[in-house]
Amino acid sequence: MAIAITVRRARQIDAGNVSACLEAAFERYRPEYTCLAYEATVLTPQEVRERMQHMAVYVASVPDMDVIATLASSVDGKEGHLRGMAVLPAWQGHFIADHLLRVVEDDLAAAGCEHLTLGTTLPLQRAIGFYRRNGFGPSGRVSDFHGMPLHEYSKRLSARMR
Repeated sequence: MAIAITVRRARQIDAGNVSACLEAAFERYRPEYTCLAYEATVLTPQEVRERMQHMAVYVASVPDMDVIATLASSVDGKEGHLRGMAVLPAWQGHFIADHLLRVVEDDLAAAGCEHLTLGTTLPLQRAIGFYRRNGFGPSGRVSDFHGMPLHEYSKRLSARMR
């Protein structure tokens, strides 16, 4: 049976649910994160509302559940950047992330983006595998994310998407 997944831009009222989704998805990684890196990843509702001021925050939902996944994006010229992908643990493995990523990539392509980047940390091996399966590869850039290495992954958007 197919699951009816809806992806839309988050509204201010969704901030608490987005925050709860981030917390549920990243809680198991807390011991592997520095305190500051974890706090920068798992946003409070107020921080989610602040993110909405400069990024597009998306949510995925299914009937009877408001927010089961989230992803934020920003645009700088022809480059899009993804941040804060999270799926509630009970919904992981149900292709929710694939659907969410596809919608966000389509929107970024429509906005003129030709290239996408994202940053991830080494504890997130499952996410890294997901990104690789979806065409992202390591760019070789590593920066400091509150005391943790942040590895950049990038991908070109296909001409089909633009």
